[in-house]
Amino acid sequence: MRVLVIGSGAREHALVLALSRDPQLTALACAPGNAGISGLAEIYGVDVSDPAAVAALAKDWDADLVVIGPEQPLVAGAADAVRAAGIPCFGPSRDAARIEGSKAFAKDVMTAAGVPTAHSEVVDNPARLDSALARFGPTWVVKDDGLAAGKGVVVTADLAAARAHAMTLLDGGHPVLLESFLDGPEVSLFCVTDGVTVVPLLPAQDFKRVGDGDHGPNTGGMGAYAPLPWAPAGLVSDIVSVCVQPVVDELARRGTPFTGLLYAGLALTSSGGPQVIEFNCRFGDPETQSVLALLRTPLGGLFLAAANGALTEFPALEWDSGYAVTVVVAAEGYPGRPRTGDVITGAEAEGVLHAGTRRREDGAVVSTGGRVLSVVGTGKSLNKARDRAYKLIDGIHLTGSHHRSDIALKAAEGTITVP
Repeated sequence: MRVLVIGSGAREHALVLALSRDPQLTALACAPGNAGISGLAEIYGVDVSDPAAVAALAKDWDADLVVIGPEQPLVAGAADAVRAAGIPCFGPSRDAARIEGSKAFAKDVMTAAGVPTAHSEVVDNPARLDSALARFGPTWVVKDDGLAAGKGVVVTADLAAARAHAMTLLDGGHPVLLESFLDGPEVSLFCVTDGVTVVPLLPAQDFKRVGDGDHGPNTGGMGAYAPLPWAPAGLVSDIVSVCVQPVVDELARRGTPFTGLLYAGLALTSSGGPQVIEFNCRFGDPETQSVLALLRTPLGGLFLAAANGALTEFPALEWDSGYAVTVVVAAEGYPGRPRTGDVITGAEAEGVLHAGTRRREDGAVVSTGGRVLSVVGTGKSLNKARDRAYKLIDGIHLTGSHHRSDIALKAAEGTITVP
């Protein structure tokens, strides 16, 4: 099987690494890739925002399966273009990808499907903002209605800060989604689906704030771990039956079946159990790096079964026992404007996945983005997995870089409680 992966981040590095272990694999390519992926797959240039270019590459390379990692090409319709070229694709259609591309659309789908989620209101006119804000709080959740790479959300008890973020979005022509605040620990659950059948992966938890103790602005994600030692028994099956399967069924009812990876981000609230914060149309980053580190089932076969509508015939997934912890190493300045072009050393070690990197002509690996590396440690206990990840980070040097030191710490200490 010849598999082409679209994307260039640590999520795609994790996907490529997992796919490379599939015994059915005969060739593996990634576009546009990065310095770390280049050691595992053929690298090709492509404009991921151009569906026709993605499909042309897949056809020219004679791919048997295309796996699309990022949300941008999915929302743009890359999966449609690939399937129109006669090639199986793991990734939803443009219409189904609206579950992430428009938070208002996602809310409409959840309402129709009876999925528990936060109360929300869309504001597209500054004149309506103050009256809308008065209906929420005292903790305000203000979101960009469209794609924002995980950084379009502000959660604050400061009304002035909430209003300022909303005005910034509105001034930029972006509708604003206001939501009621959901308390309780958060869970990320990835589900592979062929539009009918849903196969859940291990639950994970990620860390959005830039600083220890969940301080500072939101980022695309500074770390994650899987599975969740504090999760109640039956949590995954409950989330699938109450939240995920109803959305898959509703999208199919609308004539836009979802094929690919449906990501449910939830809060385990004190007022009614799991409630959906958001749905995404692709694997999350950095949770993917932790989840796939523990998967032993061949990934290519799973993705192909989903693309071909054959998940009901696929055997139960097999997992390593133990835990995986991912810590993101970010460039100086991130989540603002990052410093780039610095040489990275120590990034070739096993367990180090590349995101914002490229290899110079002299062979040196240099930084090219905000989140530069994802460092993954595994172990029989959460503490051992944490120790492994942070030991790997000790061997990495990137001028001005920063990372959180508390990824999975509360879980390891047993201090996370479910309401």
